[in-house]
Amino acid sequence: MARLLNKYQLIERSILTKYRKSIYSKVIKAIEDYELISKNDKIMVCISGGKDSFLLAKCLEEISKHGEIKFDLKYIVMNPGYKEFNLNKILANAKILNLDIEIFNTDIFEVINNTSKKGYCYLCARMRRGHLYNKAKELGCNKIALGHHFNDVIETTLLSIFYAGEVKTMLPKLHSDNYQGIDLIRPLYLVKEEDIISWSNYNNLDFINCACSFTENLKFNSKREEIKNLIKNLKILNHDIENNVFKALENVNLNCIIGGHKNGRKISFLDDFNKK
Repeated sequence: MARLLNKYQLIERSILTKYRKSIYSKVIKAIEDYELISKNDKIMVCISGGKDSFLLAKCLEEISKHGEIKFDLKYIVMNPGYKEFNLNKILANAKILNLDIEIFNTDIFEVINNTSKKGYCYLCARMRRGHLYNKAKELGCNKIALGHHFNDVIETTLLSIFYAGEVKTMLPKLHSDNYQGIDLIRPLYLVKEEDIISWSNYNNLDFINCACSFTENLKFNSKREEIKNLIKNLKILNHDIENNVFKALENVNLNCIIGGHKNGRKISFLDDFNKK
């Protein structure tokens, strides 16, 4: 008689079978294309409690078990001040997914609630990042893995164009400016949110959302939500909108750009134009 599998084993199997093409293979492709993981890396996987970061943890776990490159993983949950029921849900999901997580507490929500509410999302993100880098340094990790996915990349790009007047996107990996020897990586870079939602629903999983102690009490409509709705409407006219934005980021025609900047140096099309 075949051995009955635990729920976490069924979830792992779904990643390797039903979602192999749409999720698992795309994580491997991102790791290979962008050189995200090297031999003997010690990676701190940041679990926020949402579907993206939990999926990231399970994908990296499977790759560490079955892949040729050997690396170590640490599963970390930073508690910025979650309410008890949200924290309990994170713990329950970690148990369901058979992940050995470590929780460390911060006062981020308390600090934000006592400051100006303007730009709180930006401030929260900066504070979270600082705490995560400090924790990675404490653990001796050389890389931090975050759960940003394909749609985050597209939305960030459009947010930058529409609201910051700059063509800029979310990169698959970054060097830390303040913590030498620690890189930030995004292995879900090529995975679409709709496939993450499908994986979550298929396995009957229920994750927390932002769980911000400030925005959950407001009728909150973020700029990112506006961009999500814009893309949703554009896809009615052209289903390939998101893929085309992503391809554009890989296919910038520098001969047809008015100007730009790199490492503090301004670049203009006139630089080459006046040489002819």
